[in-house]
Amino acid sequence: MKKVQRHLTPMLLVLMGLAMLSFMAKDSVTLRLHPVQGKTYTINTKATTMNLMEVQGQTINSTQAMETKQTFTVKETNDTQTVVDAQTENMKMSVSQMGMKFEYDSDHPEKTSPMIADQTKELAKSIKQLTTITYDAMGNVVGEGENQLGGAIVKLPEEPISVGSTWTVDKTASVSDMDINTKLTYTVTSITKKGVELSIKGNVESNSDGVSGTYTGTATINAQTGMIMTSSTKSNLSMTISQQGLTIPVTMVGNTTVTVE
Repeated sequence: MKKVQRHLTPMLLVLMGLAMLSFMAKDSVTLRLHPVQGKTYTINTKATTMNLMEVQGQTINSTQAMETKQTFTVKETNDTQTVVDAQTENMKMSVSQMGMKFEYDSDHPEKTSPMIADQTKELAKSIKQLTTITYDAMGNVVGEGENQLGGAIVKLPEEPISVGSTWTVDKTASVSDMDINTKLTYTVTSITKKGVELSIKGNVESNSDGVSGTYTGTATINAQTGMIMTSSTKSNLSMTISQQGLTIPVTMVGNTTVTVE
């Protein structure tokens, strides 16, 4: 009898553990955009990019770091749409190249490095510019305009999702004055009370000659609001540009993190 009990005890512990996991984990969830009405959310984005260019047999390295802070206030939200007022609060950028460093801070524009003054003029125009954006329940922008809050709001899947579910989102990014279209695939890795954990994989799909690349990363979506709360992605892009009669291969390796508060 004691031998039987000794064999049964580990088995019971395993069964109890499985039962607890089943109780704590959700089998599936339906994601819809529904942030808290009247609440103001803050999106903090940090991105670093290292560029490698081959020019006449020489390798030129440059590094760019950028930090942006966006806020959006939920004016209205219901089962069909969400209306927000969004703006970029501030932006910081630094560029290091050939032993020199250039900096820009929207809070202190008078300290902008002269060498990047022209480049930052367009960036400065976007600071504190209030924009009203309307989204449908799936995270799509309604009407004209673009999704300026892509770090927090993405297109959501129509069907309920569970571990292993995937959906695809098409995105456009501007790299070196070139529009790069990417197709990102989100895969559900776990569903808990804290949120929906995702892995991200993407490929560049561009008609431009010599452009290719990949994206990988992770993200967490709040199941109640349908918004991404944290994400971390890595990119690796290759392209060829023509300048002053030269054909220049360029490799861009980047890391981006987003947190929503």
